[in-house]
Amino acid sequence: MDSDLFSRRRAERFSQLLDEADGGRRHHVRSRVDDQLAPLVAVSQRLRTGRPDVEVDARFRTGLRAMLVATAEREGIGAATAEPARATGGRATAGTSTRGSFLPAVTARRARARGAVLVGVAAGAIALSGISAASENAVPGDALYGMKRSTERAQLALASSDISRGQLFLDFARTRLGEAATLRGDRPAFTAVLDDMDADTRQGVRLLTATAAQRAEPAGLDSVDAFLTGQRRELAGLLGTVTRAERDRTHRSIALLDTVRKRSDALRAAIACDLPASGSDALGPVPEVCPGDR
Repeated sequence: MDSDLFSRRRAERFSQLLDEADGGRRHHVRSRVDDQLAPLVAVSQRLRTGRPDVEVDARFRTGLRAMLVATAEREGIGAATAEPARATGGRATAGTSTRGSFLPAVTARRARARGAVLVGVAAGAIALSGISAASENAVPGDALYGMKRSTERAQLALASSDISRGQLFLDFARTRLGEAATLRGDRPAFTAVLDDMDADTRQGVRLLTATAAQRAEPAGLDSVDAFLTGQRRELAGLLGTVTRAERDRTHRSIALLDTVRKRSDALRAAIACDLPASGSDALGPVPEVCPGDR
């Protein structure tokens, strides 16, 4: 069957088209999938000719090195292999004439194979880091926008705590706002990006407020408050540059930020009063009201 995009025939034809685009021998054939593969070939050429002039982030290097070291230790790469069978009188001891010499060799080959895989993963990760950097300014509709969102999901997967994930979600909400500013006049795209922005805001706030309530430490809310101040200011500045329909949608996002501000203030007061949460919703814990504030 040849219905899958990445079936063998399509993959072989894609390889031929890439070779031809790089000046290789032309195959003088035309496939019915050429029109579908042409955009992929164009993207490949753009990535090759417009290679981003970026440096790999130091934190990425450190994280990648730690991952490779941990994987190497887990897989036993570099560890000493079992000693070969002892010889007796120039001959291998009984029962080990084959295994004694064969198993260490197999183990060594497997170790080298695992090492090669690790090197390949590292090289691929470093190469992709350049593409990820190039995708930072991509907006919906751009060829690299999918890579941008995939990079964000990878960051979330690698985050070490709910605080880190919460802060990442708020960073993504800031990113979505920057994208929205470039999509003014395209109402469907503008609305979709603000929907994603609000979803990221709720996710980040929920994680950070939950952590603050669990630890009874209001300091965790500082990130939320700092985000609210800057994000609301940017949204307010956007109001005068968009259409009426887009303005109405922007007001909904501003209203969400105002709701988050009230929740953060109430939770901070509840922590000061040593009161537990009475439940939770999309923004995290719902705090009790201090007796003096009722």
